[in-house]
Amino acid sequence: MKNLTYLKDVVTLKVDTDKCTGCAMCLEVCPHGVLTIDEKRVRIRNRDACMECGACSLNCPVGAVFVEAGVGCAAAVINGMLNRQSSSCCCSVDPKNPSAGKAVGTCCS
Repeated sequence: MKNLTYLKDVVTLKVDTDKCTGCAMCLEVCPHGVLTIDEKRVRIRNRDACMECGACSLNCPVGAVFVEAGVGCAAAVINGMLNRQSSSCCCSVDPKNPSAGKAVGTCCS
């Protein structure tokens, strides 16, 4: 999956370099090598490769990395694989009972 790009300029990924301690945990868990370390601080290397899985944010011990997990292409890919009617958000209507109008997933809760 070299040079993977989901959608250009839509990722919610942000880095607060002032908070970063340079532990590199975010680099360890990022599946697409989106981040890099420069001058002992994390930097975004390839923002458009981010699939917004949230691993970097969840594993940053000081809260220097932020991404709104599940809002981007990762959610769309997962929902598509699960054959949900809406592949753009995890807040889709249950296809088995569409009249109930109940959201499937937890992002809308």
